[in-house]
Amino acid sequence: MKNRTRILSGQVFLGEELDVVPADISVEDGIITAIEENPRAPDRWICPALFNAHTHLGDTVAMDCGATGDLAALVTPPDGLKHRLLAQTPPRELVAGMRASIGGMIAGGTHGCADFREGGKAGVQALAEAADGLPFHPLIFGRDGGEEIADGLGISSTRDVQNIDRLVAAAKKAGRMVAFHAGERDANDIDDALSYEPDLIIHATHATKRQLRRCADQEIPIVVCPRSNWMLNVTTSARHPPLSLMGELGCTVFFGTDNVMFVPPDMLAELAFASVVYKQHPKSLLHAAVAGSFLTGSPFFIRKGARANLFVVDAASVLRFSRDPVFSLIKRAQSGQICHNVFNL
Repeated sequence: MKNRTRILSGQVFLGEELDVVPADISVEDGIITAIEENPRAPDRWICPALFNAHTHLGDTVAMDCGATGDLAALVTPPDGLKHRLLAQTPPRELVAGMRASIGGMIAGGTHGCADFREGGKAGVQALAEAADGLPFHPLIFGRDGGEEIADGLGISSTRDVQNIDRLVAAAKKAGRMVAFHAGERDANDIDDALSYEPDLIIHATHATKRQLRRCADQEIPIVVCPRSNWMLNVTTSARHPPLSLMGELGCTVFFGTDNVMFVPPDMLAELAFASVVYKQHPKSLLHAAVAGSFLTGSPFFIRKGARANLFVVDAASVLRFSRDPVFSLIKRAQSGQICHNVFNL
């Protein structure tokens, strides 16, 4: 069989530096085999696929349910509102809801996510079924026994879970990742979470400088979820999560959207919100929205030799007036402007 070669031409957001270069990309059997500059490349932006580094896709079935209350009443296991709603949802509806959210993410240029999956083994299997046959790479962090057949163990908070020592030891022995929610409502559970040397910390909304330095020194990535934090009233300030301080200290930062119950899993919308509230450099924000893909073992940044996971934006209309394509992608791009995706599992 002959190799299948495809040529993509446009303004390429190249490498981890995300420098915009007019170029032709050759893709052969899913791998980028060449990137050659082309001054005549058309007005299309070729962007690395996004990775949503924190979701709860099961919450799709509880979307915008009019919930009120504090963080504990809404999402804390085992009796938070979301857990009660999930328990009442028929399996077929749960799968359909998650599959619909995955379809929306794909349309918005997102090729994968790291999902905290409730419901034990059945919950993990439901998400695997929801993603089956789609060009999407879910990493599943299970709990309540689901971690035994998932990619990793997802702990809500050291305050909420018993037998953490045993759970973490078993996950690490099996070669699975470990992720903790920590620092969402205050800083008091962050040190306990870090003591387990996890692969991922979710939120760190109220992390102190000392705690962030520890994350940087231990090379533990932090997933920030700004819109969710604001929606759940755990922050009303651009100081939380402390994105500027994370950058100054050299922390690895990823973006996630958190509970679909409150926030759509739309990474472009997450970036637009973060750009307004947190005033970070556009390339820093976009890098964080792609870099979660390192968790898959095959990051989505566009470079020769990498697997081709990218999306193409039609920039021939109003976006052609952009003086900074990276910033315009973050501030102005919508899923309807994406011509097509090139996603390879």
